[in-house]
Formats: sequence, C-alpha cells, structure tokens
Amino acid sequence: MTRDPVYMDHNASTPVRPEVAEAINRHLGPAFGNPNSIHRFGRQARAAVEEAREHAASLIGAASPEEIIFTSGGTESDNWALRGAISAVEGRGHIVTSAIEHPAVLDTCQLLEKSGVEVTYINPDQKGLVSVGEVAAAIRPDTRIVSIMWANNEVGTVQPIEKIGALCRERGVLFHTDAVQAAGKLSIDVNSARVDLLSASGHKINAAKGVGFLYIRNGVHIDPIITGGGQERNLRSGTENVPSIAGLGEACRIAKKEQPFESREIASLRDKMENEICERIPDVVINGDPGNRLPGTSNLGFLGAEGETLLIRLDLEGFAVSTGSACSSGSTEPSHVLLAMGLPKNAVQGSLRISLGWGSTEDDVNRLLEVLPKAVERVRSIAPRARTASGS
Repeated sequence: MTRDPVYMDHNASTPVRPEVAEAINRHLGPAFGNPNSIHRFGRQARAAVEEAREHAASLIGAASPEEIIFTSGGTESDNWALRGAISAVEGRGHIVTSAIEHPAVLDTCQLLEKSGVEVTYINPDQKGLVSVGEVAAAIRPDTRIVSIMWANNEVGTVQPIEKIGALCRERGVLFHTDAVQAAGKLSIDVNSARVDLLSASGHKINAAKGVGFLYIRNGVHIDPIITGGGQERNLRSGTENVPSIAGLGEACRIAKKEQPFESREIASLRDKMENEICERIPDVVINGDPGNRLPGTSNLGFLGAEGETLLIRLDLEGFAVSTGSACSSGSTEPSHVLLAMGLPKNAVQGSLRISLGWGSTEDDVNRLLEVLPKAVERVRSIAPRARTASGS
C-alpha cells in the first residue's frame, strides 16, 4: 500500500490551515467588494482588511495597527525597506547587512551598489551568529540603515536582535529585520527590540502565498516603491488583496495564541529526530547553533554524501526536504549561508535542511528514520567523499 508523502520543508512554505482557508474563501465569495468603495460591499471588505491589520500588529507587538502595511510578501517587504530608506534621504548613503541574509536583501543591496550606495557585508561565526561588535564597527556617519534577519532561513540561528536594535537606536540609524522565518515561531516585540522596519510573509505561517506585510514604526519615513491609487496610507498603492489579507490576519491571530505551546512541541520533535539521526548515522554534523535557533529547523551535514542526490532519493521515498533556501529559483549553487559561516566544503555539499511545523507528527519522524540511514548509505556509496569535518 502506498503511504502518504511526508512534508518536512516548512521553512520553504507551510500548509494553509483550514481556518485560514475559510477566511480566504469568505472574501472570494459573498464578501468580494473593493475595500476602497464606500458602499456596504466595500465597507465589509475594508473591515476585513483592518481586522487583519490588528492581528498582524498584535503578533509582533506593534504599538498601532497603522504601522502595518500589507505587501505581496517578504521579498517585496525587504526590497521596499532598503530601497525606500535609501531613496528617502539626500545622498546615496551606506547600508550594513550580513552575508547570510535572504536573497531579497542581498540582491537588493547589490543592485543599490550599482547606483553608488555603499554596503558592508558582515560574515557570521561558524554557528551563523552575527557579532554585535562587528555591526557597531561597521556603522559610519553616513550609514542609513542596518538590515539583519531575525532568524536564518537555512540554519535557523536566531540573531541578537535586541542588542543590534539598541545599538542602532543609539547611533540614530534605521534598523530593519527580515522576520519572515521568525514571525509566528518566536515571540516578537518590535518595541522592546527597537526595530524600525520588519518584514513578514504569509506563507511561512500557514497563510496563502503572495501576501505579507512591512511594519514601519510610527515616525519612520521611507519612500514608497509602488505608487498610484494611494492605498495603504499612500505608501503602497494598488487595490488590496482582500482574500489573502483576511487569511493572513487569521493566521496571525492563531499564531499569536498558539506560538508558545506549538514552538515547544515542534522543538521537542526536532530534537528527537536529530538525536536519532546522529545515533543511527555516522559522520553527521548539526549546522548552526543547536542552542539558539528556530524550533523546527534542522540543518544537517551528512559528510561524504551529496546533498542534491540525497534530496532526490528522499523525494522518491515520499519525503519533502531541502538543501537550503527554496527562494532562489532553479539555483544549484552551494549554500551562500553555509559558505559564509566558514564550514568545510564537504559539510556544505552534504547538507540537508529538514524543517518541521504545524502538522508535523512523531509518525512523520519515525518514518523518516526508517528511510534516511539507508538513503545516506546508498548516496555515500555512489559518491564517496572524505568524511572528516576538516575535509575540503
């Protein structure tokens, strides 16, 4: 009998929860109005958008719902935070970021460099942690914005956001954080963390793809990058995606309520999985910071194996995992995150990211443990490599 496939790639995308789908469908059907219309259909849609804004603000501890601006997702939010901050000031300015950011940040920085903006890229340590001291040393009189992700999408390492936020506030520099992986999984309070701009994405927290938000702290000015109809406080024009926004609001409401308990459960399941993998399979290393990471993220280096081959073999067995970020379309390049962390090449080449989340079960983990040891052994046998952590 064919068994159902097992999804273990929640950092790439998450299943839409039934409550979220219901909220979406409600605004695909009878509540279909344009939220900018003044008749009852429009008012009904506007009410859904504003309720979602309140739930999004609550999830991250924003002082006011008006600090939430809905976007098409994390990539747009990251682009807007950086481009909008730079274009809002005279001169080209300077950006400080890390070498392990999402491509939405790194590629944007590289394009801004072509227009004369200077960017300092900070490498993390071998656990993926960015040094507050190095951020401090990188800030210059002309630094406009510092952008450091809250938690890394590949290895899950959680950054010292509150310390970096305090530093930026003291220096009078804007602080942006890509919280796409952290929102809904970790407790976030943008005020205590002194965050000025924060990016979040719906499909990482069991909502639909193509919707997210940018938090803009009251008093912070950045230029819009989409202009036209004046929606979203004249900051992000275009008729709002009401069904997806309503779903995002419901996902934020659920995440706010369930995050503490669910994070503990998912972390416990991940730890069980890792312990069993390390017991059953030789020459495995845990990439990242085991004691300071996202609850569902496990990035494992299977020394002597080839990660892409192992991923394909597991896919044939019915398991969905990843070799890194799913957000670089068609990329077969080695992980820029693991390389920036200074990991040996054999650990980078043999790495898999297994990410758990809502819907993951102990049975899923047990089924993986039945298949993974044989898969690793087979892949190692057809592509033998040196299995020492210091290999090249």
